[in-house]
Amino acid sequence: MPVEEIVLTDFEVEIQARIDAERARLRAEAGLARMREFKKPVERSFTGPERDYVTILFGGLTWKHEEMIKAVFHGSGYRCENIPTPVVADFQAGKEFGNNGQCNPTYFTVGNLVRYLQSLEEQGQTKQQIIDNYVFFTAGSCGPCRFGMYEAEYRFALQNAGFEGFRVLLFQQTDGIKAASGEPGLKFSVDFGMGMLNALNLGDVINELVYQIRPFEVTKGETDRVIRESVKTLTDTLRDRRRWHILEAAPGWAKPFLEGHAKFTGISCTLGKVAQNVYGKEYVDALHACRDSINSIQVDRLRVKPVIKITGEFWAQTTEGDGNFNMFAFLEREGAQVLVEPIATWIAYMMYVAKEGAKARAYAEAPYRDPKWYEVKKHLANELKLLKKTGGLSAGSAMWGYFYHRTIKHLGDTAHHLIPQKELSRLAHPFYHQLARGGEGYMEVGKNVYYTVNHLCHMVLALKPFGCMPSTQSDGVQSRVVNKFKDMIFLPIETSGEGEVNAHSRVQMALAEAKAKARAEFDGVLVQTGKSLEDLREYVDAHPKLKHALYKVPHREGVAGTAAQFAWHVSDLMDRDRKYRRPARVSLPASQVA
Repeated sequence: MPVEEIVLTDFEVEIQARIDAERARLRAEAGLARMREFKKPVERSFTGPERDYVTILFGGLTWKHEEMIKAVFHGSGYRCENIPTPVVADFQAGKEFGNNGQCNPTYFTVGNLVRYLQSLEEQGQTKQQIIDNYVFFTAGSCGPCRFGMYEAEYRFALQNAGFEGFRVLLFQQTDGIKAASGEPGLKFSVDFGMGMLNALNLGDVINELVYQIRPFEVTKGETDRVIRESVKTLTDTLRDRRRWHILEAAPGWAKPFLEGHAKFTGISCTLGKVAQNVYGKEYVDALHACRDSINSIQVDRLRVKPVIKITGEFWAQTTEGDGNFNMFAFLEREGAQVLVEPIATWIAYMMYVAKEGAKARAYAEAPYRDPKWYEVKKHLANELKLLKKTGGLSAGSAMWGYFYHRTIKHLGDTAHHLIPQKELSRLAHPFYHQLARGGEGYMEVGKNVYYTVNHLCHMVLALKPFGCMPSTQSDGVQSRVVNKFKDMIFLPIETSGEGEVNAHSRVQMALAEAKAKARAEFDGVLVQTGKSLEDLREYVDAHPKLKHALYKVPHREGVAGTAAQFAWHVSDLMDRDRKYRRPARVSLPASQVA
């Protein structure tokens, strides 16, 4: 080896040694000399034998979703309880036991869990009994926002509250609908997985029906009563339905063959279980019973109410308590109709982003880079690798949409269908890239544009935690969106454990504009149809089916309000009804009609 290279190597070694020595000196001065690399704490396993006495806790969704999920857990042989809806006291407990600088959902959910465990202790259980007999099941993520710190925050707060060692099982957001707990005590069987799919879909559709019907109910409180009875019917079915197995269903002559062909039996049993969970008579009959019960609610759709579309961060736009300033109940008290967002949209978004991300990385991950045009095998190898990644996601997305829309169909077919993620991405792309990760990504912008340009609401209200990084990015973009769409009413509200009065005041100001927009729309319909409000009500009274809660009103392009849509439809019925002949009256705006 040349002398020059030996001298150069020695020189580099000396420089590196001096750098290391100086780094060690500075670390010692800062008190970091003994700092060790962080390692994730080893969690005690939740094992199969513990299922008989360990209770799984969960929460954070609407009560409809939670009752459905609890029924599936119970039906699969697990002990399960949902934690009550978080309140401000939970937020305060989260700040007391957790780190500073966390976002609103963290404080509410962490404090909610700690206070629930404390209530168990007040009832006579020891801390060790609680640690041994309960586990918490929740969503997790790798980020990029503070959502990625939820798991660590749960453990830190539990430790500070005296429940060190309490087990937390995670459902990983970034792994789609695959659980990441890896715990043998929580098995994801076909029955359990299909039950959860049904539970989420039912929770979403029932939740939308509540907000679709309740603002127009004739008898106050009837919607809540009927929905609770319907939810009980559905949860009883999810919990108590018979678990199908091919060896029990097959005729006697086929059983010897099935017992001798385990692989064929396993595949057939899986397909049969999927069909039984979705198409089984017991399940479908329960859906139809609930549909008929809900349809019996009497409504008055000629009440003019602005439609307020809810978007924003997942937790803040889903919870129904102090975590979002009880915003849904407030909007209804103020005379609005709330259009909630289903969890199904979030799951469809995760699958779409995973697929588009795989496409974007296809070149970098291809087995062969820049093959010649005639190298067919290399081209096929590249395409096959991409297809393996995207094919399953495409099929999963199609099946997810199919099962969701099928649930809508069996429950009256009046809930909104899922918006294609490709369409949301297209609308958002001029303002927000589809692969920009975090929170709801491009969906906050995409939904704002979609519901505005398609005249599906009068106002978009975006709910997000104070300081939420992904939603802050979206809000920064929304200013440009609002400048482009001049008729858009968009209001972002940051939620916290305080400031409810101020938030409600801001919403009231924007809501006044939305009410005026809805009223002008309805008055315009009366003028265009030549019918008075009295004429419409008289015809509706003569045709009782128009008062049924699940009567499907055809959508008319360019009209957002339920009252305006219904007025157009009733007017069309009157024009086509040969038995109904009445001289036209001078139409007055609804605001002038007593």
